[in-house]
Amino acid sequence: MIDQHLDQAREKMAKAIESLTNDLSTISTGRANPDMLNPVRVDAYGSQMPITQTANISVSDSTTISVQVWDSGLVKAVEKAIINANLGLNPSTDGQLIRINIPKLSEERRVEFVKLAKKYGEDRKISIRNSRRDSIDHFKRENEEGTSKDDVHAFTSEVQKITDENIEKIDRLVSQKETEIMAV
Repeated sequence: MIDQHLDQAREKMAKAIESLTNDLSTISTGRANPDMLNPVRVDAYGSQMPITQTANISVSDSTTISVQVWDSGLVKAVEKAIINANLGLNPSTDGQLIRINIPKLSEERRVEFVKLAKKYGEDRKISIRNSRRDSIDHFKRENEEGTSKDDVHAFTSEVQKITDENIEKIDRLVSQKETEIMAV
């Protein structure tokens, strides 16, 4: 019974870590990375679609992302979506191929991106702490009658260990991203 509740807590916290990893991958480090375009949504075929469903994204070199649009009628829509995503990117179009040169980051911009990475980390720490609280509350509610205080204490300390491990992972991921951003 305890193991089932612990597995649920681990699963919720793992989703927070996965979400953080996805968010951090969208932050520019001054090097081309196709994940930078993940937040881009293209107005295509009457709905908002992820850019990956309208084009093939690749890295030509360390400072250039190539976006090969599949439907020639969507080239302008994809270009507009990249501009409107406020990523600080300026696409240039050549037929169905859109090239995006990744500008070198100024010191000021690097500091902004580090703050953003730390904000993402703090948001996920809050999420993990909420998962800890929810798991403990759920365990207590389900086991009000037949559970000893020792069982509740053992469960609580185990959930705290899992929480601490995940908080450390978050700190490590944010620190790695900060190092990448600040590297010249």
